[in-house]
Amino acid sequence: MRTRPLKVALLGCGVVGSEVARIMTTHADDLAARIGAPVELAGVAVRRPSKVREGIDPALITTDATALVERGDLDVVVEVIGGIEPARTLITTAFENGASVVSANKALLAEDGAALHAAAEKYGRDLYYEAAVAGAIPLVRPLRESLAGDKVNRVLGIVNGTTNFILDKMDTSGAGYSEALDEATALGYAEADPTADVEGFDAAAKAAILAGIAFHTRVKIGDVHREGITEVTAADIASARRMGCTVKLLAICERAADGASVTARVHPAMIPLSHPLASVREAYNAVFVEAEAAGQLMFYGPGAGGSPTASAVLGDLVAVCRNKLGEATGPGESAYTRLPVSPMGEVVTRYHISLDVADKPGVLAQVATVFAEQGVSIDTVRQQGKDGEASLVVVTHRAPDAALSGTVEALRKLDTVRGVASIMRVEGE
Repeated sequence: MRTRPLKVALLGCGVVGSEVARIMTTHADDLAARIGAPVELAGVAVRRPSKVREGIDPALITTDATALVERGDLDVVVEVIGGIEPARTLITTAFENGASVVSANKALLAEDGAALHAAAEKYGRDLYYEAAVAGAIPLVRPLRESLAGDKVNRVLGIVNGTTNFILDKMDTSGAGYSEALDEATALGYAEADPTADVEGFDAAAKAAILAGIAFHTRVKIGDVHREGITEVTAADIASARRMGCTVKLLAICERAADGASVTARVHPAMIPLSHPLASVREAYNAVFVEAEAAGQLMFYGPGAGGSPTASAVLGDLVAVCRNKLGEATGPGESAYTRLPVSPMGEVVTRYHISLDVADKPGVLAQVATVFAEQGVSIDTVRQQGKDGEASLVVVTHRAPDAALSGTVEALRKLDTVRGVASIMRVEGE
């Protein structure tokens, strides 16, 4: 074993960063044995230096992150500060000054991953980011390495624990969205400002990363169709139950049947209770991967939190340190297919549409005519009426999303349709 330690700098020391530092200290001997050399925490960049950080030598704390990554003697920089800047500049500066990088920054990777990979390649460094997607669940490395010889056709998953907790509570307890969000906040699953989670931004960033890796093409967060869960109601949950389904916020990345394009989307959807993802409860994550040779694979586990995310960071740290000792680098960006990302309107989906209609003869015929004119086939219809008002629930067969959207707009124009109570896609069949 080499006795000279590999020097590691930590950018950020919040929930995840502090746990990374703790594990590096308490498991130092094990990490050294697995890597083939000891690792030394050489500096920690923070915004609030006065905060007490148990187990970390105060002499290592600095507010000058730029000076830290410019030192020139670092082997690895671990970035867990998040956001676009200054993280982007700090990472590229680390590459320039001889360090490889381990990052948990999904937002940056989804926005500017190509440029970061190019910088890593230019300077002969590693860029690893297992912790950016689904916390402790090994997913990025299996897609980059274990399935590198296979053809992945679809990635379907629950990649945000906050939204899964909220939807699970709405399903199991009958709570409304606001009540379930309040409980998630009280338990620490939701941030004080939950927008990134509940509006689907977090899941969309992860979908962009997964699609890029799975299909060997470049997908940015702006390419991902995004819908959140704020409009999901208790009535939607109850309607899903009547269909033998549950509602999940899904990240779906698919290769077109002809292989000429890909799609990436995040939105709530009804999935059958028989589907493996339907049983994913509370704040857990799970991702279903469909590959040509390997078949169907499912990855499941805690998708967030200090310890799970730190586990993924440390796994990358070990791999990068091993590469350093062997004077090699791991896999970089693979974007050789250059496949275009199709717009949501071209995606073929099913819809569950709930309408408030007049309770009188001929209404169902009018509604059915609209579907036929838009070229959308109806699978099932359920109607209930009372005192001149009725609800009509229509579940369609698969059709282009644009045709389904056109159908909804045409339905709104019917005099007999009082309103569209809810619209939700149906997946997983």
